[in-house]
Amino acid sequence: MKLSARNVFKGKVKSIVTGMVNSEIVIELPGGTEITSIITKTSAENMKLKEGSEVYAAFKASNVMIATD
Repeated sequence: MKLSARNVFKGKVKSIVTGMVNSEIVIELPGGTEITSIITKTSAENMKLKEGSEVYAAFKASNVMIATD
């Protein structure tokens, strides 16, 4: 696998909530941090995702916004 994104984190699927169109995938990283991704139900099925699957979360963004109160 080759990606242009430099922010790539390896983890395991902790949970999957499947809806009519999309699936919510919770990925647990080493150390317990969780990342949630919303992908299409079809993509989740094609990737054969299930709890415990090893996956990568990849981020590529030109802007990251930060806010305070």
